[in-house]
Amino acid sequence: MSVSVPDQYKAFLLAHGPFEGFMSGGEQELYVALWPLDELPGNNSDIQIQEFAPGFLAFASDGGGGEVFAFDDSGAVFMLPLVGMEPRYAMRVAGSFAEFSAQFEFAA
Repeated sequence: MSVSVPDQYKAFLLAHGPFEGFMSGGEQELYVALWPLDELPGNNSDIQIQEFAPGFLAFASDGGGGEVFAFDDSGAVFMLPLVGMEPRYAMRVAGSFAEFSAQFEFAA
């Protein structure tokens, strides 16, 4: 993996585990399912992200199998489509994992 896992992601998983649920505050309602750290290499290999979208590291799915959430080398968060995956289709959703995770809706 050429993009490293941001420390914010590691700290979140340590504190909360792999979150799965909805996000609030965006223009559209998004669902996210975070991947545990030990699953990142295999999942990224399975979707061939280095071949189709070099410069990104996927860390979560949208729960429906159509898109993944990925970091770039600055730690910003993007959505990438699994079909037609190319860097030009990456849509920035947050400047950092902290900004991204601040939108998670935790069950009360």
